[in-house]
Amino acid sequence: MIKKTLIVANWKMHLNTHESSLLVKRLHDHIKQHRTVEVVLAPSVLVLQPLSLELDRRVFRLAAQDANAKDEGAYTGEVSFTMLRELVQYAIIGHSERRIYFAETLETVRDKVQAAVRNGITPILCVGETHQERVNGETSRVIHDQVTTALSNLTPEEIEDVVIAYEPVWAISTFGGEIAKPTDIKKVLDLIRKTIADLYGDQSAQHVRVLYGGSVSADTAPGYLAIDGCDGALVGSASLNYKQFSSIVDVAYRLSHGEEEIHG
Repeated sequence: MIKKTLIVANWKMHLNTHESSLLVKRLHDHIKQHRTVEVVLAPSVLVLQPLSLELDRRVFRLAAQDANAKDEGAYTGEVSFTMLRELVQYAIIGHSERRIYFAETLETVRDKVQAAVRNGITPILCVGETHQERVNGETSRVIHDQVTTALSNLTPEEIEDVVIAYEPVWAISTFGGEIAKPTDIKKVLDLIRKTIADLYGDQSAQHVRVLYGGSVSADTAPGYLAIDGCDGALVGSASLNYKQFSSIVDVAYRLSHGEEEIHG
């Protein structure tokens, strides 16, 4: 089975229904179906239903940006994974903005990962250290704790379908957007895979797709996607620009076919 490169567009709290529809139309015109690349769009929850009817599922998949760990109950204003399972194939969980702005704990993220899997939705687990943690030399500890806790309730069979996105907080445009070096990223991607191997074995570690996210643009994507062990990208602001995002998908396709001349 081919492990497809995964390119995820996180639209965050941008674009109403009409604007989202226009962007999808432009993406349809510029992105073709690729057997080796999977393209996932994560709009606001309000837009998921209409886009699910508009999208060409041969080209795009849908993801939720978040959901509640409970399947149902008296939780006014919340949306559960159970409600989303007929609309989305993926869900972003544990994004740094959720951890920072909404005080999501390691245990909250763990419960959401388990809820997504329970409802047949593939979690895109986000992990990453802050600038201060990096300066203090705590990157390895932070990543180990985030990965280990988030996956602790999953079986070896379930873990193989999980996606993990390394998003160093210090490299996200929202928090300063320092450009991460590919050599630094590779060290953490290797650490993530080693942590999974220690928990579930080498086979599971190789099946899991590990992505990079953090100020990914059309300019930086070639260098990031060329990193050995990087299975794709989680794209933020650049995903709101159809030209930029289409270019990133094209880079992923060309790299997956060994066209290494685009590395530089």
